[in-house]
Order: sequence, then structure tokens, then C-alpha cells
Amino acid sequence: MSDLLYSPEEEALRAAVRDLLTDHCDPAGVIARTESAAPHDLALWKALAQDMGLAGLLVPEELDGQGATHREAAVVLEELGRAVAPVPYLTSAVVATEALLECGADDLLTQLASGTVIGALAVALNVPPGGAHRTVRVAGGLLHGELTAVADAAAADVLLVPADDGGLYAVDATAATVTPQVSLDLTRPVATVSLDGAPGRRLGDAAPAVRRALRAGAGLLASEQLGLADWSLTETVAYLKERKQFNRPVGGFQALKHRLAQLWLEVAGVRAAARNAADALATGEDTDVAVAVAQAYAAPVAVHAAEEALQLHGGIGMTWEHPVHLRLKRAKADALAHGTAGAHREALAELADLPAP
Repeated sequence: MSDLLYSPEEEALRAAVRDLLTDHCDPAGVIARTESAAPHDLALWKALAQDMGLAGLLVPEELDGQGATHREAAVVLEELGRAVAPVPYLTSAVVATEALLECGADDLLTQLASGTVIGALAVALNVPPGGAHRTVRVAGGLLHGELTAVADAAAADVLLVPADDGGLYAVDATAATVTPQVSLDLTRPVATVSLDGAPGRRLGDAAPAVRRALRAGAGLLASEQLGLADWSLTETVAYLKERKQFNRPVGGFQALKHRLAQLWLEVAGVRAAARNAADALATGEDTDVAVAVAQAYAAPVAVHAAEEALQLHGGIGMTWEHPVHLRLKRAKADALAHGTAGAHREALAELADLPAP
């Protein structure tokens, strides 16, 4: 059995990413971006992807990547989740990269690994691994159609588009019309992608590429949800130690102690499930089961942790200036991303040969 504890190298990576986010991803700045026309922080993305080389963690060294594993990518996503960083890491460095790895598109992988090009898989964010998704029509070598709820499409340079002929096509984002959609989580906006005779380059078969990409996305999304939940717990405990009522710290009240203890147990469970999913993706052992377990458990816990944080922060937690609402919105949106917890429970039941009655 693999060791799910963090290695010294993984802890060093965490420290480096957290230091960068502390300096360049303050809550006030993130909130300000959600109110602007440019929600993605491309300067932060450059620091992560190009300066630190994190965009190429899953790309082999011979393609100018880091040749690391999903365990390292999971650590990065934990920290990005804690900070609710508005960067397209999950969509480009994980989902799009996994699709290109399946297709063997070495030139595009090299570009994504460099961080100079951002990729996005043009599949709705709510589609689970193996789920049905929309395609566009191929006519005369050109692509026609509309795809909705594509995450981070507005920041993408290249779109990976599934077509009705069974192929996955690379489309220059400038050849598509990308229209923002109303999104609950403004730090990971979704958009409609319209293609009207756009040229595309066929990379390979769409079905295995999309399935691999969404499975990795779902598995590593659990690490982002772990970061969200851990931040919510940590900040709430710290606040309740300082907030006083009746001349006593609120955190000393027994009812609140019980709620925080229960939340701690839930977060510890998410950490185990998320680490197991990342390790399974890295080793290829029982991957489908590990991913289904992680998403079935992580999504509701992340939402619960954010809800508890908002409520236990009292009046200040309800204000726009306090960053807890960013975590609640991301947690709610993540609960739908790459399949709901219920969809993953159904998938797990089939994998374990325990179908519902």
C-alpha cells in the first residue's frame, strides 16, 4: 500500500506555493477581481506556471515538463483551494493536459507545460467522468456548434473540442466566440463557446481523452475541496478564540466545540480520501474507485465547512468584504463540477457491484 503522508518534497512544494499566494493572492484583491471584467489573475498564473514551472507538473521531462505525479499537483491544488486563487490551473494544467497526454499531442503539451499557452477542454464543467457531453458538428473540415458551461474558456488560448465524428480537435480560441455566462463562483467563470466554421486540428479520439481528463479533474478537485475545507476550519477556530461574549472566548462554549470537533473529523476524512485519489491517479491502481470515493465525500464536506465558517463568523461573515463568501461559492460550484456527489456514489455502487435497489 502506498504511503499517503506528505513527503518532504511535497511539503516544500506546499510552502513555496503558499508563500507565493500569500504575497500575490490577498483576499481583497480576489474580491476586487470578481467585480471586474478580468476575473482571471494572469500575473499570478505567470508566476505559478512559468516562474515556478507548475503548469508542467504532469508533463514528461522530455516534453519540457516537470515529470512529477498527481500527488504533487494535488498539493498545488490544496493551496490554490485555500486561497481561492483565480487561475486556470485545474482546467489547463490538469484537465486539458490529461486530454493531450491521451492523444499524444506533444507540441501542445510542451506549450502548456511552459505556461505561455492556456488550454481548456470544451466540455461542460458539470459532466462527470464517463458522462454524456455535447459535441460540435464537423462539415468540410470546419467545426460548427455551441458548447456551454466551459470553465475558464475566457482565459484559454487553445480549446480542445469534441466533435460528432468522434475526434478531439484543437481550436485556436481566437477562432471561437466566447461569451461569459452567469456564474456563482466568479473566481472560476464559465462561458459559452460558439464555433461557426472554425478550423480545427484533429488530435485523436475524443472518448478516451475526455474520460481520462475528467477523471483526473474529479480526483484532483477533491484536493482543492480539501484546501477550501481546511481554510474554513482553521480560520473559524482562530476567530472563535478571539471573539468574546459574556467576557469569554466564544470558542469555549461547549456547543461550538462540538461543532468544530465534528468538522475537524470531516476534514480529516476528506484529506484521506483526496490523498488516496491523488495517489491512485499517480499509480494507476483502483483509480476509478478512489476518485468516486473522494468526490462522493469531499464535495458535501467542503460545502458544510464553508457554511459553518460563514455562520460562526457571525455578522462579519455575512459581509462582502470578508473572504468567507468566496469559499462558500467555490465550494458550492465545486459540488457540481465533474459530477455531483450523488453521481459519484452511483458510479461507486456500480464499481463495487452494489447497485441501488
